[in-house]
Amino acid sequence: MRVAIFAETFLPKWDGITNTLCRLLEHLESEGHESIMFAPEGAPSSYASTRIHGYPAFNCPWYNDLRLATPLGTATREIEEFQPDVIHVASPLLLGAMGLKKAKQMGVPVVASYHTDVPGYMEHYGFGALRQPSWALFRWLHNQADLNVCPSTHTRRQLEEHGFERVEIWARGVDTDLYSPTRFSFQMRDRMSGGVPDAPLLLYAGRLAVEKRLDLLRPVLDEVPGARLCLVGSGPAEEVLRSIFRGTDTTFMGYLKGEDLAAAYASADVFVFPSESETFGNVVLEAMASGLTAVCAAAGGPLDIVDHGRNGYLFTPGRHAEISSLLEWLIAHPGPSRAIGQRARIHAEANSWTNVMVGLVNRYRELAELSEAERPALAG
Repeated sequence: MRVAIFAETFLPKWDGITNTLCRLLEHLESEGHESIMFAPEGAPSSYASTRIHGYPAFNCPWYNDLRLATPLGTATREIEEFQPDVIHVASPLLLGAMGLKKAKQMGVPVVASYHTDVPGYMEHYGFGALRQPSWALFRWLHNQADLNVCPSTHTRRQLEEHGFERVEIWARGVDTDLYSPTRFSFQMRDRMSGGVPDAPLLLYAGRLAVEKRLDLLRPVLDEVPGARLCLVGSGPAEEVLRSIFRGTDTTFMGYLKGEDLAAAYASADVFVFPSESETFGNVVLEAMASGLTAVCAAAGGPLDIVDHGRNGYLFTPGRHAEISSLLEWLIAHPGPSRAIGQRARIHAEANSWTNVMVGLVNRYRELAELSEAERPALAG
């Protein structure tokens, strides 16, 4: 197949969206498909045999870590020369709108993937008045697609409640060779624990941002004596969080990737994830693959991943006392905690990236085989 991808975010920025798109490009290459990508400038000229065309970008005014591409130009020559069988717009906004327009002009089916709860983030950044207009914008963009895919049951229900049409689940996978209990490192644990490796070690990995609700972990350190916290990642709230956690047994590790990140997961005792706005939660699955017990807010994507009391634990969103109670029990009962971590690993092993990507490419193929009159968006 020939697949054209319009991505609002990509390398060098690394997050759940980039991780998923990199896995998609790797799968397309391994299966012999041809692909082309349009992304914000700064990305490499190619990735996994996919040619990447960069577009001028600017920093999002309310989230400086996010760069938005300005579709200056039309991509007409490149995409018409490529002649795609299907166009995939990832988190469509500016570049995605261009992809949708080209698909309509060329009569090519479109898949749109929803990755981030941008309307929900509006509340956290003081733009609550824009929440409903942003839902209207994303609904208008996505409903031009023949198929909309999102990563979890919760997100699918949320989108359908806001009028999104033709929504299916495209879940996420995990690399269980990279993320594994065998990656344990005493040196990494020593760094993460601030030189006290025998203390109970809690881990968070992900963006350091307001919507991740990391402030909930501050009182936990008072309520769980002896516990130490390690925060892996970077983001716009880092300086605020350093102030909040000043004087506590908290280590800021900065951004880690690859084997260093895998070692951090495998060297901790419990993964804590208080975010309430995840469409999936890739880091939760990575932690589980590493044999960790995950303690997550009972909201969003983790509801599809964590089976409470079996392969992890869920707490009422916003309730730091529940987090503390769960952690105290896990620390006091290391045997059951290890058993939960083992079941978490088994769950992760059943969620390979290959299975996830095969399912998406099959849907690409089904849409490409339809005539224009049969395409879902036109029929709708």
